Amino acid sequence: MRRLRFDQIFEDKVCDRLAIAVLVLVGLFVALTFRDYGLSWDDYTHSEYGDLLVAYFASGLSDRRVFEFVNLYRYGGGFDLAAALLAKISPFSLFETRRLLGGVVGLVGIAVTWRIGRRIGGPLTGLIATLLIATCPLMIGHMMMNPKDAPFAVAMAILLLGLVRVVDAYPQPSRGDRAVFGVGLGLAIGTRILAGLNVLAVAPALALIVVAQARRDGLHPALRRFGHFLLSLIVAMIAAYAIVALVWPWGVADPLNPFRALAYFSRFFEEPWRELFAGQSILVPDMPRSYVPTLLALKLPEIMLVLGTTGLIGALVGAARSHGPINRRATLLLVALAAALPVAITVAERPAMYNGIRHFVFVLPPLAVLGGLAAVWVAGWLRERSRPTLYGAAAVLLIGILSPVVEMMRLHPFEYTHFNRIAGGVRGADGRYMIDYWGLSFKQAADALSAHLNASGEQPPSGKWRIAVCGPHRPVQVALGQDNVETTWDPKGAQFAITLGVFYCARLDAPLIAEITRAGVIYARVYDLRGRMVDNLLTQPGLTPLK
Repeated sequence: MRRLRFDQIFEDKVCDRLAIAVLVLVGLFVALTFRDYGLSWDDYTHSEYGDLLVAYFASGLSDRRVFEFVNLYRYGGGFDLAAALLAKISPFSLFETRRLLGGVVGLVGIAVTWRIGRRIGGPLTGLIATLLIATCPLMIGHMMMNPKDAPFAVAMAILLLGLVRVVDAYPQPSRGDRAVFGVGLGLAIGTRILAGLNVLAVAPALALIVVAQARRDGLHPALRRFGHFLLSLIVAMIAAYAIVALVWPWGVADPLNPFRALAYFSRFFEEPWRELFAGQSILVPDMPRSYVPTLLALKLPEIMLVLGTTGLIGALVGAARSHGPINRRATLLLVALAAALPVAITVAERPAMYNGIRHFVFVLPPLAVLGGLAAVWVAGWLRERSRPTLYGAAAVLLIGILSPVVEMMRLHPFEYTHFNRIAGGVRGADGRYMIDYWGLSFKQAADALSAHLNASGEQPPSGKWRIAVCGPHRPVQVALGQDNVETTWDPKGAQFAITLGVFYCARLDAPLIAEITRAGVIYARVYDLRGRMVDNLLTQPGLTPLK
């Protein structure tokens, strides 16, 4: 083994300590802010799914209501199950507990991203990957309130770490390598059947190794090694199946159910609605192929976008080169495909696309790793040529990392709505793209209405306040208390209205009680409708609102 210099060991230790410090800071952020986040559009339904999963296991698998609950039984429910169990002992409310658990799960995903980067590129790559993912508003925003896409992203990151480890150790992965792979595979498939995308990503990486070894040693020895490699993973796959049974019981109730779920999600399964993209109101099945690439370019922090793209190109070039360790080339290909393949398939297939890019949060960890690799490659190149330029590049990196932190502070707790400077920030994106599409600002809007009512001492005329809501109703009901309010889409007879600042919610001719704003953009409004005639909350009669 090559002998390491003392200064290199010291630098590696410093990088690891700094990465751990970043994780500690994110943990403190979660602990201090989890109460700030309201319910997302689907959060209440997911909490009910969690309760049904608890009932299923508590009944000895006889209470099968969970297998018929809307369409959520087609998703894994590991996060919802854990949240429902944790809520039984938590000192916090149900939804505060869900926010806290989401933050902890997201923190695990950031830590896993660090380990992937460190495994592939060393401690400095791991540190930069950690910084990129920990300062990405999409990651931070979704992990604090998204009950399905953020846990899926973390599960996919664990699976990617397992795949990187087994490919790097091919053809004889260690017991630890196989264990991480099994846990990741079980959690990822048990969260969403689309985890098969990472299986598609690993196939070319393994093929690269087998072909290279077949050219060197002959086809038969190469295939024999591949067979031994697959056999070594059997126990891990059995463990993965057991995890799937725990977090997605419907998925194992019938061997064909995973295929039914895949068929279900391969087509758009809801009544189409319209969303705003590039200034146009478009039905979600008609979104252009440019939807995901455009939003990634406009929503990722600039430094992550530049480094991630550079790292993607560099990884593909590195994998294609005929020289270099074959396992190293295969892992580079694996991570590159984990980031790029889902986007490429979406562009090619053009499925229904909506809710920004929340469905693509799972590409952020591999993209951050690629960004870490790119930064280290650039640093190594500059070190050989110009130390002053290297220091200048380090300063640019630091500024690029701190910039989204400042933006998150301005947007908190709506970090998921972030748009970068290419888009002109959220102010430049307002009126062109969806901002608070999941209605997270309704917590602050409902709190403002509650404060107004408490200050005035008013009581509802008929036992409950009737509130017209343009947006998700459950967040308003939870924030104000379901015993105190009745929500409706019909403003006739309502005393108050709470509306999102999205294109389909009309601006009402009524006194404003409060506006929830960030960076000059209106996220939600609260109106006093008493004594006012308002016919419709929507901008167009009959317009189908966001689901």
